[in-house]
Amino acid sequence: MKRVFVGLSGGVDSSVAALLLKQQGYEVIGVYMKNWSQDLPGMPCPWKDDFTDAKRVAVQLGIEFKVYDFEKQYRQKVVRYMLDGYKAGFTPNPDIVCNQEIKFKLFLETALEDGADMIATGHYARIFRGRSSENQKREARIKKQEVPHDSYFMPHDTVSLATAKDTNKDQTYFLYRVDAYALSKTIFPLGGLTKNKVRELARKAGLVTADKKESMGICFVGKVGIKDFLSQFVAEKPGNIIDQNGKVIGKHEGAVFYTIGQRHGLDVGGGLPYYVVGKSIKKNEIYVTTDLQDKKLWSNRLKLTSPHWIGREPKKSEKLIVRIRHQAKPIPVKLLRQSGSHGWEAELQDEVRALTPGQSAVFYAGSEVIGGGILI
Repeated sequence: MKRVFVGLSGGVDSSVAALLLKQQGYEVIGVYMKNWSQDLPGMPCPWKDDFTDAKRVAVQLGIEFKVYDFEKQYRQKVVRYMLDGYKAGFTPNPDIVCNQEIKFKLFLETALEDGADMIATGHYARIFRGRSSENQKREARIKKQEVPHDSYFMPHDTVSLATAKDTNKDQTYFLYRVDAYALSKTIFPLGGLTKNKVRELARKAGLVTADKKESMGICFVGKVGIKDFLSQFVAEKPGNIIDQNGKVIGKHEGAVFYTIGQRHGLDVGGGLPYYVVGKSIKKNEIYVTTDLQDKKLWSNRLKLTSPHWIGREPKKSEKLIVRIRHQAKPIPVKLLRQSGSHGWEAELQDEVRALTPGQSAVFYAGSEVIGGGILI
């Protein structure tokens, strides 16, 4: 019987993931990852409530329950990454880094050292496992006695990440930086289910999290907006808001708090709405426009850094689609090529609005996630 350590967050998704694995005959151990416990002014951290709910679910399911304290590593790997990114003028995605560094690296490593065979989470995604084409060819040659039996074999198991059945809940955008080894040690029990079905299963089992609302905001921090969170670590620094004609039309609270395409929070009254089309951290200026067709807002070219491909690099002639943000409309990529030793470029079939440096572009071949990179 395989031992599976399930990340119990205190929500309904991870609760049902644990439920399903137990029903399927695995030895299930629930693990609450304590990644953040700091209260912010007027915004208490919900970790104690989430911890309590996770423990209550473990009791209901009759499974062992553990707590892994990753708070120090979370600050170093996720919070520091986010703060450094914003200070440099980017808009980083902490959820993607949390998956890469905490859930599918630190949690996986700790669980395996603690006796786990696999880990599982409540993510909406699917993992396909199969035999490598290299092995299939080699085995065919062995049967024909063309090569000896002790010839070198590639690993038998290959894995690929694929989109979930529930396209509205699919979370593969946030998982594209998880490596193939981690995926080979991971189970996503909810990949073939809809959110409504998950709720139904939770209610049928009488789980205390069955009707719990979904958490929003920064991963593990709770219902906290990015600006509110950043304000605790970055001092406000008023500067000028400059329109498309070069005119100063107002003041902002600090260039680090604004992102490309942003409309709300500019506090520039009257007339047409303004959209952020650029910013200068050095000058502490925000550049805006009232023209939704402004060329600075639209582009059909992507430039990427820090590429991560799950199993293979994309082929130049391969038909791919790309998402530039979670649940964004997938767009066909007309051309994808390597640019230098650490970057890639892609030409899109359609122009898209508000390409945001620091965010990720994730490439798909049908339902398979090939990988992606950071927009620059």
